Amino acid sequence: MKKIQIISLFPEMFEGVLHNSMMWKAQQEGAVSFELINLRDFGLGPRKQVDDMPYGGGDGMLLKPEPLFAAIEKAKQNDPTAVVVLPTPRGKQWKQAIAREWSELSTGLIFVCARYEGYDERVTEVTDEQVRVGDYVLTGGELPTMTIIDSVVRLIPGVLGGETSAEIESFADGQTLEFPQYTRPEVFEGRKVPDVLLSGHHGEIARWRAENSPKIED
Repeated sequence: MKKIQIISLFPEMFEGVLHNSMMWKAQQEGAVSFELINLRDFGLGPRKQVDDMPYGGGDGMLLKPEPLFAAIEKAKQNDPTAVVVLPTPRGKQWKQAIAREWSELSTGLIFVCARYEGYDERVTEVTDEQVRVGDYVLTGGELPTMTIIDSVVRLIPGVLGGETSAEIESFADGQTLEFPQYTRPEVFEGRKVPDVLLSGHHGEIARWRAENSPKIED
């Protein structure tokens, strides 16, 4: 079972995602377990402070190192060999190939969700991976973390169900997107399913699918 821990100031954001659809199924099948760690629990003083103004001036507030280090230490106590992941615009681009690689890891994952203007740089010294889901900025690391978790967990053997489901989908080979697909009815509002898909000729169907699988564009 893969253990995934999430450090966040807003752990409630994950409840709907982790308790529905494929993520819920993965837990029921014993393929993965999730633990939400509230960064506020590690805040300083009576107000549980987790952020402060940046040295050198500038707008916004930064997450302080003490709560971040303490939360990561707690997560590492739960799973000493886990990979610590920091979603950040400076990280490497998230790709399907990395999702597959991480789905096959024997170790767990710890996600650190930043907020506000960012985080004290020293936290990067206790993280193993920095990744970004796109070339844009979000208000926190929660949404990127949800995206990464979804793409990883669905690739854990047995989660999707079909033996070849993950092999024929978009980005599986790093070059092409998945071919168009159709289901009943055969004709809908004058729009007809391509004849080749109704032919029963597996060779022709395979050829049509290959010809209609678009290439990935940068």
